[in-house]
Amino acid sequence: MASSALTSKSFLGSSRIDGASLSFDLRKSSLSSVQISLRSRIPKKLQINAAGSTFGTNFRVTTFGESHGGGVGCIIDGCPPRIPLSEADMQFDLDRRRPGQSRITTPRKETDTCKISSGVSEGLTTGTPIHVFVPNTDQRGLDYSEMSVAYRPSHADATYDMKYGVRSVQGGGRSSARETIGRVAAGGVAKKILKLYAGTEILAYVSQAHKVVLPEGVVDHESLTLDQIESNIARCPDPEYAEKMIAAIDAVRVKGDSVGGVVTCIVRNAPRFQSLSLSTMDSHIYGVSKTTLVLFTLLCLSVSSISALPHQNKVGNSMSTGQMINYNSGLGSPVFDKLEAELAKAAMSLPATKGFEFGSGFAGTLLTGSEHNDEFYTDKHGRIRTRTNRSGGIQGGISNGEIINMRIAFKPTSTIGKKQHTVTRDKKETDLIARGRHDPCVVPRAVPMVEAMVALVLMDQLMAQYSQCYLLPINLELQEPLIAPRPEAANASV
Repeated sequence: MASSALTSKSFLGSSRIDGASLSFDLRKSSLSSVQISLRSRIPKKLQINAAGSTFGTNFRVTTFGESHGGGVGCIIDGCPPRIPLSEADMQFDLDRRRPGQSRITTPRKETDTCKISSGVSEGLTTGTPIHVFVPNTDQRGLDYSEMSVAYRPSHADATYDMKYGVRSVQGGGRSSARETIGRVAAGGVAKKILKLYAGTEILAYVSQAHKVVLPEGVVDHESLTLDQIESNIARCPDPEYAEKMIAAIDAVRVKGDSVGGVVTCIVRNAPRFQSLSLSTMDSHIYGVSKTTLVLFTLLCLSVSSISALPHQNKVGNSMSTGQMINYNSGLGSPVFDKLEAELAKAAMSLPATKGFEFGSGFAGTLLTGSEHNDEFYTDKHGRIRTRTNRSGGIQGGISNGEIINMRIAFKPTSTIGKKQHTVTRDKKETDLIARGRHDPCVVPRAVPMVEAMVALVLMDQLMAQYSQCYLLPINLELQEPLIAPRPEAANASV
């Protein structure tokens, strides 16, 4: 009891405060005076920021807006300066995400055209917050009249009311998948930077729709292309299984029902090293030691400031135009901030997600250690690799340079046109037939959403890597310089 009383005093500045006394105070006081009173009573060390709409630590993204409001978007904070950026870099993935793109998606018609209003000057990021806005143009608030009274089964309607005591009825408010526009826009920025930095490719595709499951091994993750994924409306890279998935979705769509599915996502060339441009012209200068080169590289944080430096590589040969020096260093941290844990949180924050598998996933529990372990070897370039990839490209919470792969399960869309039993806001039982325009299966449109969240995690982890691991010289015994193409030579389009 003493502990309970002490806790009440710590948070509220009083041993007792009940609903009646709080209501009395609110009626007699202005809003500003109540706020000042509460702030003065709560110790700073006990105050909690519980917004829930911001993702990331170094590369931070805050999404805003609601499905049937004026619009949606995001604010990107922490983006590095001098990155070439325009609306086109975001629009490509926004077009992949937008509604009304095929018969197996929601028929709502939105162009989802984005506009950057800050953080970019003369085509380059300035290092200040980037504001991106997408207007809503095809709202139909009257479609939600029944849902303003009765809760949709398995939807966030009820829990939002229970938590906040109020909710945005039209379109589901913040629980709508339309909130993900801000994520996809920010993900487009992250994908571009990752492509520039390390040639990183993030590709997601539909591997299951309802009971149609793409067999393991059908898709070659080494050679998979975006064109293969985008070749059909199901976003399955195998044409035969794509047709089966489309048929399965069509079968429930015409009945007013819905199905779920699985999105598989891979990451090739995940950032596992520092990349800095060191030459823009042919040079044949010798005698620069590895230690001197490393120290100079670490001191020169700006790519442009060392773009004309001649140097030699680790075997004594001169480096020519269009080469870089890279230093091995995996992304992610041990214990609580493991890379797969960060990816799981990001993926599971998407609407309708119900499961996450990484690497061998649950199937790995059926193997013995000798069957499951990924044996190491040294490839022809002198790099440590694994012969198999049951670890999914991450070991000990840190990326190891292999292809990162994961699978995310999405439930059937909860808003359907079939009669369902539910309750009203005043707790009376009733039947509901939901109106509105909704996806019969979310996974085709979820593909760019998954890619975006993975990109945001990798970008945030990359910036964390710089802040922690590049303050002092690298360990040359374990982190050898590698040669890679200049970023300008890579196709940085998103």
